[in-house]
Amino acid sequence: MTVTTMQPRSPLVTSDWTELVEAVRETGRYPTTAEAEQVTRVVLSGFGGMLRGDSRAALTQALPPEASEALTSTTPESFRPTAREFVESMATRIEGATPATARWHVSSVLNVLAERAGAPTTARLVSQLPPGYALLFGLAELMGTAA
Repeated sequence: MTVTTMQPRSPLVTSDWTELVEAVRETGRYPTTAEAEQVTRVVLSGFGGMLRGDSRAALTQALPPEASEALTSTTPESFRPTAREFVESMATRIEGATPATARWHVSSVLNVLAERAGAPTTARLVSQLPPGYALLFGLAELMGTAA
C-alpha cells in the first residue's frame, strides 16, 4: 500500500483551477461549484483591470492558467476605484448580487488569492491599491496616525 502525504502549499505555487474554485466555494460557502466558478471569473476579470506591472505578473504566476487568463482579460485601467466602488461595480456584474452580497463574493475570491499569492505579494498588491482593499483581502488595514 502506498501512502501519500499532502505537503503544505507554499506561496507562489500554481494550483489547478479546480482547487482554486473549490477554495473559493469553501471560503464563500457557495452551494455549488458552478456558482463559485462564476463568481471567481467575474471578480478576477474585474480585479485584473486594477493591477499593473510587477504586481500583476507576480499574482498571475501564483495562479493556474485559467485564473491568470481571467485576471489578464482586462487592460489595466488608469483609474483605480475605491474598494467600495469596486464592490459596487461587481454587484452590477454578478447575477443577482446586491452591494452586500458583492462584498461577500469579492472577499471570498480575494481571500483565496491572498492565500495563494502569499503575504509579501499580497502586501505589495494592497499597498498599491486605494484604502479599503486590505479588508477585502481579509487583512487588517492600519490607518496612519497624526504625529
